[in-house]
Amino acid sequence: MFKTLTNAFKVKEVRNRLLFTFVMLVVIRFGCQLPVPGVNREFFAQWFEQQTAGTFGFFDAFTGGSFLRMSVLALNITPYITSSIIMQLLTIAIPKLEEMQKDGEDGRKKIQAITRYVTVGLALIESSAMAIGFGNQGLLQGDVEVVDYIVVIAALTAGSAFLMWVGERITEKGVGNGISIVLIINIISRLPSDFSNLFDQFVKGASTIALGVVAAVVIIAVVLGMVVIVVILNGGIRKIPVQYAKKIQGRRTVGGQSSVIPLKVNTAGVIPIIFASSLMEFPIVICQLLNVQGQGVWGEILKGLNSNNWCKPSTPIYSIGLLVYVLLVIFFAYFYTSITFNPLEVSNNIKKSGGFIPGIRPGKPTTEYLNRILKYIIFIGACGLLIIAVIPYVFNGVFGASVSFGGTSLIIIVSVVLETIKQIESMLLVRNYKGFLND
Repeated sequence: MFKTLTNAFKVKEVRNRLLFTFVMLVVIRFGCQLPVPGVNREFFAQWFEQQTAGTFGFFDAFTGGSFLRMSVLALNITPYITSSIIMQLLTIAIPKLEEMQKDGEDGRKKIQAITRYVTVGLALIESSAMAIGFGNQGLLQGDVEVVDYIVVIAALTAGSAFLMWVGERITEKGVGNGISIVLIINIISRLPSDFSNLFDQFVKGASTIALGVVAAVVIIAVVLGMVVIVVILNGGIRKIPVQYAKKIQGRRTVGGQSSVIPLKVNTAGVIPIIFASSLMEFPIVICQLLNVQGQGVWGEILKGLNSNNWCKPSTPIYSIGLLVYVLLVIFFAYFYTSITFNPLEVSNNIKKSGGFIPGIRPGKPTTEYLNRILKYIIFIGACGLLIIAVIPYVFNGVFGASVSFGGTSLIIIVSVVLETIKQIESMLLVRNYKGFLND
């Protein structure tokens, strides 16, 4: 990785892209400090500290602390991520969008334009909910009027739209993966404070030096172990061989080549965790925005949905919520893969190209074979995701290790870093080819 970056800075074009990306990231971090006009930030910070649910802590980690500061970038890039997922699902459900996606570059541009409009619409809805929900609890200063709500809604919506624009500029003029890089810089910005809290709590606060050393070794080992698991999970691929029959065209014999269908072990990426977390946290968010205190059975259900109550030895009953979370992750892993990978379509494409999987007849047997392999791979990928996602919950519950990052953050960080390095390497490769051709 370091060798790739060193070589990148030697090439002017790639160096300019890296510098442009760095400048955009500085702009983002600066924007995370700008407060929304008319907002009582001290009230919001005190309110945030009083919350026991991990929902807003998770959201704050994804926004790089801008949510806690209630800055103009408080919504950050989350509306765009939600919009992209919605459009991806709708592309499968709506034939018109599916035709656009298959229509080449023009179709993708149209879908991208629709995604932008959906992003602004979602940002408008989320900012309105935040302004009204928190505003009724004392978020706004002085005598609150309608114009105050409008200012907050406009600022938050504009901030989210601006970040979407920055992400697209990084994709166009920077190192690529603009939206992902915007997200990863937000997550990384919180890591120093999280590790500082862990150090103060378990190392510095240990009763003896030996216990402090053991705690430091355990923390480092757990983090490195999770990173290794993410790297293995991200790079795991099941290659299905495909053989193409030979054809005689005129005096030439064509075909007879062999290829592979690469099926990623983690076919759905981090989407199952995001879906499961969002579904579990949605009732908690609504109750907190409406300032509704759950009581009786409903209150116990909310505590079970709260990830901060999982794996606590004092209240094991609430760990039932973790079991529900595990089942949701497995369900969404199968669900998301089923709508993004169609074995029947792949089987038909192989048959039309004159290919076949060795030992498997073309047509229905190939489809059944791909389905069987896919189910096996999805289960392994879901188990890998669960290991990464559950470990932080166990440590938070048993040892009280309160940190904002978790398995989801690590998966995103490692995946984006590896993908960005590949992008830089491809830029260097293209540059070498150009130099060779010019010579």
